[in-house]
Amino acid sequence: MRFKALLSLLFAFLFAGAVHAQAIVSPPPTPAADPENTWLLDLSTGGRVAVQLRPDVAPKMVERVKLLTRRGFYDGLSFHRVIEGFMAQGGDPKGNGTGGSDLPDIAAEFNGLPHVRGAVAAARAESPDSANSQFYIMLAPKLTLDGHYTVFGRVISGMNFVDAINRGEPPAEPTTILQASIAADNRPMPAPRAAQAAPTHAPGGALPQGQAHAAGPAVPPPPSIRLPDPPKPRPRKRDE
Repeated sequence: MRFKALLSLLFAFLFAGAVHAQAIVSPPPTPAADPENTWLLDLSTGGRVAVQLRPDVAPKMVERVKLLTRRGFYDGLSFHRVIEGFMAQGGDPKGNGTGGSDLPDIAAEFNGLPHVRGAVAAARAESPDSANSQFYIMLAPKLTLDGHYTVFGRVISGMNFVDAINRGEPPAEPTTILQASIAADNRPMPAPRAAQAAPTHAPGGALPQGQAHAAGPAVPPPPSIRLPDPPKPRPRKRDE
C-alpha cells in the first residue's frame, strides 16, 4: 500500500509539472483585430503588408513601433538583411544593422508567441535589453529563437509581398518601406516610386571596421563548399 501511495504521488507530481510547463510555453490567445494595433507597411517591391500588433504581450515594443511609425521614422528605410528561408530584417536608419532611433533601448519582453512564418519580432544586440527600432519578419518557422527575442506581432495579410522582399546581406537592390502607418490613421497607399540607390557599405557587404551586426537573430554560416580539382593533363607519348 505504501509503495502504491508513493507511486501515485510521483505520477501526480509529474503530471502537475507537465501542465505547468505547458502553461508557460503555450502561446497566448489572439485578440480581435484592432485598427489601432494594426501596422501597415507599403513596400517598394509592391503591396501592403498588415501586421497585427500584440500590446497584450509586448506593450513597450508595440508602443515604440507605433510612436516611430507616426513620426515617419520607418518611411524610406530598407530591409538590409534578408536571408532565404529565415527572415527579413529592417528598421535601421544606417542600413547596416548597427543603427536605431534616438529613443532609449527597450527591456526584453519575451513571451509565448512563437517564431512561426509571418511572426514579427524586435531585433536586438547581444544584451536582451537592447531592442530599439529594428525588427524582422520570419519567412519560415525557427522555433529555436523562442524566448530569446521579443515577438510583438504577426503578418495577417500581404505575406506574399514579404516573400518578394529582395534577398541579400545587404541586397544589391534593397526593398524599402515607402510608408509605414497605423490602420486607425487611414493613410492611403503611396504612389510607387523609382527604386532608390542601395545604402553604401564596405566592400563585399561587410560592416565598417570595428563594427559587427548589432541586431537581428544570429544564423550560422553556410558550410564551405570546395570544388573538385580539375583533372591533371595526361602525359603525352613520344610517338604522338
